[in-house]
Amino acid sequence: LKTDVLLQVSLTKVANVFLLRFLDHAAINDAPDGEQSKWTLATLTDVEEVKTVARMLPIWATTIMFWTVYAQMTTFSVSQATTMDRHIGASFQIPAGSLTVFFVGSILLTVPIYDRLVVPVARRATGNPHGLTPLQRIGVGLVLSIVAMVCAALTEVRRLRVARDARVGGGEAVPMTVFWLIPQFLFVGAGEAFTYIGQLDFFLRECPKGMKTMSTGLFLSTLSLGFFVSSALVAAVHKLTGDRHPWLADDLNKGQLHKFYWLLAGVCLANLLVYLVAARWYKYKAGRAAAAGDGGVEMADAEPCLH
Repeated sequence: LKTDVLLQVSLTKVANVFLLRFLDHAAINDAPDGEQSKWTLATLTDVEEVKTVARMLPIWATTIMFWTVYAQMTTFSVSQATTMDRHIGASFQIPAGSLTVFFVGSILLTVPIYDRLVVPVARRATGNPHGLTPLQRIGVGLVLSIVAMVCAALTEVRRLRVARDARVGGGEAVPMTVFWLIPQFLFVGAGEAFTYIGQLDFFLRECPKGMKTMSTGLFLSTLSLGFFVSSALVAAVHKLTGDRHPWLADDLNKGQLHKFYWLLAGVCLANLLVYLVAARWYKYKAGRAAAAGDGGVEMADAEPCLH
């Protein structure tokens, strides 16, 4: 029985990435007998797609710190709330963990404000129909994470001062309303609205056509790694500050949590500077293809069909 194999061919224009030129060797057939193997010889499309993903890695790496800050809102900020006055009226007490609802409230406020106010202004200023580019949105989120850590540090300094002046003992609530913590939750929530959407848009837009399925995975990996980095930072601070003057004590009134927040603010600031360099260096896929013109690589994606 004779089977005819036809190829359905679709042409895709891929901008030739001149950086990482060493990866081009993967598409060179240097076998002495000229035999081609898919395990040892890659197509030009595969090489250019790997280069595209490699260009995205600096952006990917510098967005991890936002989620490290986010992790503090669900851990130490909640611990702060347990030591403060959470009463509304004479009988009702706010559960400490419920303060995370201000994340949701901040997002619900930020999204319409961005759509109705920021986008029209940014559209006129930049000429971009979408207002801000994905990288600009991520940058705004990173800035807001720094502001949140500064607010958290200043609030903790005040909380410790009030606790010291009131001579608060173990287990007693500091005579300071828990609503002092709201600004840090609001800033992180607003930052999440910018960073989350910016990351998702960036990875979906910039991932090569053949790797679209991994775009969401790249985005979600920054979230999980952010929590891992948070755990590593906490462990390192515990080890370095020791037991005599711990920054992160079981009793927050005997610790120096504000120093940990200042540390995070400093690390996030350094991370932001690296991000700005990476974002400045990065060129969007559409822009690279347009700039490449005839210098791009036109690939044929063949799909076999049996008849």
